[in-house]
Amino acid sequence: MQYEQLGSTGAFVSRVALGTMTFGGAGTQPWDLLGALDLKAADRLVGMALDAGVNLVDTADIYAGGECEEFLGQILAGRRRDVVLATKLYARMGPGPNDAGLSRIHVMRSLEDSLRRLRTDHVDLYQIHSFDPVTPLEETLSALDDAVRQGKVRYVGASNLAAWQLAKALGVSERHGLARFVSLQSYYSLVGRDLDREILPLIREERLGMLVYSPLAGGFLSGKFGREGVSDASARQAQVENPPIDRERGYDVIDVMRAVAARHGIGVATVALAWVLAQPGVTSVIVGAKRPDQLTENLGAADVQLTEQDLAELEAVSALPPSYPGWVQAGAHPSRLPQG
Repeated sequence: MQYEQLGSTGAFVSRVALGTMTFGGAGTQPWDLLGALDLKAADRLVGMALDAGVNLVDTADIYAGGECEEFLGQILAGRRRDVVLATKLYARMGPGPNDAGLSRIHVMRSLEDSLRRLRTDHVDLYQIHSFDPVTPLEETLSALDDAVRQGKVRYVGASNLAAWQLAKALGVSERHGLARFVSLQSYYSLVGRDLDREILPLIREERLGMLVYSPLAGGFLSGKFGREGVSDASARQAQVENPPIDRERGYDVIDVMRAVAARHGIGVATVALAWVLAQPGVTSVIVGAKRPDQLTENLGAADVQLTEQDLAELEAVSALPPSYPGWVQAGAHPSRLPQG
């Protein structure tokens, strides 16, 4: 396993991280389609990941209504020191008016609840799961800063923010001397490259960690999908289209991925993961699994080195069309180069 510095911190995380959204759940809610694994199955996957050198384990309070965190609390007993444990808050966790969002009340309450479920006295990376349009950033960041000063949180991060929201948060932290977001967790894949426009340039400029989730686009890039149909009707993208995908364009991408996979003797899913890991600014890719064989295949992506030809072909088929003002600025750049 390879390790990468988490943004500008002194902490290092595995380039492949374990996502735990498949842990827990009664199988009755839409997101339970991801797995609804019981404690024994979850324990086996965590053990495999740690044995392979994975040290970043990501969860959230909302996963399986808190049961996912409870599973991890039991599974990591005696192994907590080996793990950079990350969780998230924002989602509704109760019926009350303050049981969701990023108010000081909800931040403090959610952290205490997560610590109890996880059976730990601190979270290594505490991430806001979305942007709260109601709560001032100063309030949220102040509450997170208090948690850091209390020793209950080591680092704070964000997830699912737009570039302007992340930039504003960094500015607020700088202005008030508050703990700064060290990472952003976002969706990114060969069929979902929105980060290329604004977010990845911001990540690189501000030296933040980039944690990528859903690199297989909800299973669309798993090798089960193609123009000929779906080979596994139980696949997530066959039941719930999340994330949204331009399927015709996606099939073009899959055609090229299959050619790259054949050259390396690997699966299509491994190509998808290896491509994400090859992108400048990406720190770690978060993989989930329902079965040990899926996890083994995903972990193998850390050892795959795509060639310049592979990357060029994948870039050509998946690149976003130019957008404003990017195409204007790109045309102006040559005028700033030395002449003659």
